[in-house]
Amino acid sequence: MKKISDSTIRRMSKYFRSLEQLIDKGVETVSSDTLAEMDGITSAQVRKDLSFFGTFGKRGFGYNVKSLKKQIENILGLYRTWNVAIVGAGNIGRALTEYAEFKKQGFVIRLIMDKDKNKIGKQVHGLTVKDFAKVNELVKEEQIDIAIIAVPSDSAQPVADKLVDAGIKAILNFAPRSLKVPKDVLVKYENMAVEMESLSYYLSNKK
Repeated sequence: MKKISDSTIRRMSKYFRSLEQLIDKGVETVSSDTLAEMDGITSAQVRKDLSFFGTFGKRGFGYNVKSLKKQIENILGLYRTWNVAIVGAGNIGRALTEYAEFKKQGFVIRLIMDKDKNKIGKQVHGLTVKDFAKVNELVKEEQIDIAIIAVPSDSAQPVADKLVDAGIKAILNFAPRSLKVPKDVLVKYENMAVEMESLSYYLSNKK
């Protein structure tokens, strides 16, 4: 598999969403200039990103919007369904179960787990909260591909360890701490505090 940077993959996701917007507006073809303007980058960057994955469109004619969206969908693996488990039935975990964009893109929440006995057995948007102590059998039973960690910081590493032991190879971590995992396990971080600090820096240093 080609080594593609995270920043390129993130931009591909942005192009995908921009193309969805264009389809909704009935637009049939789009130039790299228009895509670049929509996503706040240069047209050269758009062309460079796409060139990593093949040849798209025709010089002087632009890209067929539906065709390019389909090709990016295949690149991002959105042509198939991914089974997802959430660990943590707190505010973030509950909110994620009803995030419509997940299902729209093929990410199906099949499982929500917690260790709190007061939460186990409760219903969360159609899902029954399961006991995290049974994570091995639950992951296997639901054929989970991706796990989302939505627990307090001090619980995140033990949870990650158990998920790895259960065979999980892809983790999205909402806990505000770095995780240590084997090299064949990919972890992505969604840290809202870090993003807010970035905004704070911008405002504090804005001339």
